[in-house]
Amino acid sequence: MDTPTLQETLEKVLSRLQQLPPAPAPRILALDGRAAAGKTTLALALAHALQGAVIHMDDFFLPPEMRTPQRRATPGGNVHYERFQQEVLPFLRQPFPFQYQPFQCTLGRLEGERKVAGEHTWRIVEGAYALHPALGNYADIAFFYDVSSQEQQQRILKRNGPEKAQAFQRLWIPLEEEYIRNCHPQKRAELL
Repeated sequence: MDTPTLQETLEKVLSRLQQLPPAPAPRILALDGRAAAGKTTLALALAHALQGAVIHMDDFFLPPEMRTPQRRATPGGNVHYERFQQEVLPFLRQPFPFQYQPFQCTLGRLEGERKVAGEHTWRIVEGAYALHPALGNYADIAFFYDVSSQEQQQRILKRNGPEKAQAFQRLWIPLEEEYIRNCHPQKRAELL
């Protein structure tokens, strides 16, 4: 089976969104999936098509001081879902701007701020762990974006280079797979 193009996937998702019953804006879309599946690319394309805003789960990686063995042993524990619950969840449905502080992976700390404008009709939460059970059922609709392990490896190598690709294989992918096996985000999604 061929991997669908971005345009094909975008059309499929937009078609599904048109089937939703009317509701006040902003609407919430959660886009979870495996590393290098194309979540960010799809989210940005959706944001353009829907006049939406994107909230990246990468901004909520767990800071180093919280990366204890107990936390890492918890499926999905490498995301700072407590901070997402405080800084994003209460504001997602509000038609007003809000902001949050992103975690900067290259610096290993929170720095700067991300602003989410209030006029957007859609707010798209994208990234691995977007359907983490600790976040509850906050989305109007959820999707899980999958990729074969071979395609995933090729994309990570191309995107991140050999050294970081090894780190993905050694650490990040096993943590994501543990989350997927135990938290079943694909079962909470309306489209795979």
